Amino acid sequence: MDHPAVVHDINVLTVVASESYKDFVGGLQKEISETLSSRPRQATEAYFTGKTIITEAGPIEIEPAMAKQIYRYLVKNDYTDDADQIAKTYHEAKEGGTLADLPNDLKPHAEQIFGLIDSVFSDAQLPKVEDGRKPKTNPLNDNFNKKEFQELWARINQKAVYRVEFDSAELVRKCVSALDSQLRVTPLQYTVRAGVQQDSLTDEQLKAGDGFQETNTATEWGDSVHSLVRYDLVGKVAENAQLTRGTTAAILTGIEPSVFDQFKKNPEHFISEASRIVAEQKATIIIERLDYDAVTERYGVDIFTANQTGQDFSRATAKLKHHVYDYVVLDSEVERHFVQDLETSSEVVVYAKLPRGFLIPTPVGDYNPDWAISFKNDEVKYIYFVAETKGSMSSMKLREIEKTKIACAKKFFDEIGQRVSENRVKYDVVTSYEKLMEIVGPA
Repeated sequence: MDHPAVVHDINVLTVVASESYKDFVGGLQKEISETLSSRPRQATEAYFTGKTIITEAGPIEIEPAMAKQIYRYLVKNDYTDDADQIAKTYHEAKEGGTLADLPNDLKPHAEQIFGLIDSVFSDAQLPKVEDGRKPKTNPLNDNFNKKEFQELWARINQKAVYRVEFDSAELVRKCVSALDSQLRVTPLQYTVRAGVQQDSLTDEQLKAGDGFQETNTATEWGDSVHSLVRYDLVGKVAENAQLTRGTTAAILTGIEPSVFDQFKKNPEHFISEASRIVAEQKATIIIERLDYDAVTERYGVDIFTANQTGQDFSRATAKLKHHVYDYVVLDSEVERHFVQDLETSSEVVVYAKLPRGFLIPTPVGDYNPDWAISFKNDEVKYIYFVAETKGSMSSMKLREIEKTKIACAKKFFDEIGQRVSENRVKYDVVTSYEKLMEIVGPA
């Protein structure tokens, strides 16, 4: 028999979940919300018949005649649809305080009657989620065929290969020195998060993800990893840094034993950090020894129409006037402001966000510039411009790989553009439209 003193106490169920705290709590709240959504969905006479409402005079059972009045009230005021489900008009009227009057017989019990109606689940109560990834057409428009853009495209669609020669011994020395001074591996760690469900849950809390309160967090670190996984350390670093296995092996065997011992603490982090440092050292010594040679092959216009489906149009602009597509899918706020200024510029004729298939080969990976812009003739010094947009040009904020790709791109356009004696393409990195105009300068 339950003891009277504790019969109303709530038992606490402790669940130890193997997934992350955020994923577990989010999934549990969704499950609770879906359970609540399984309430009756039709406001029919049969649903209301037999229900009990509490009044000052005591409980009253709703008889068929009263149930018919409630049902007719809903139908008469278009508060239900053809499937007898509560319509959006009911919720809008209730929220706006404009609900139609109940029949006189029901008015004394208005609060309880509307409580019964609200207990019927309605899809109109659910938040509407737009499918931001739903593909929509983004065709090339007439701007693509403009003479100004076709002349710009003819100057930049040249494919090329690069040549670079450097002393492998010098690279090994620099990489060993950099790894000894910079390679720091974070030991593997795991975090245990504890949380409790709120004593009383509302639908709004569940939808907002506020149904649980985190109470404690503890983080533990491991000294070393014991795993049956076999890592190809030399092979992975060689692949990531685009070096031969021999050069990579010479680098790794040259570092201090204490630095190499970090591999046991976190192999994955060791490989990624070592690869990054080696690639950066490689990048710093190749620019002055890099040369580009044009090949006969050129980029076709089909790269502008490839991979159009499945774009994330939740990040797309409004319809544009001077772009070769109707829309642009943007990667940052910097790009958003840049496009706004290009659209209103009196100097710009046409521009394009270069498709991802337009790539410049570099020793640290292929590079895809952001923009190609054609200005009005006699308005600026550089009529044809290829731009990379960055939020900051601070060397502290640009990774060494990024700086190397940018330096390679400058060399690419300088060397490939030498075959065009008039109106050569200018390439540079800009942080804003104002910076762009500062570079192109007056005619």
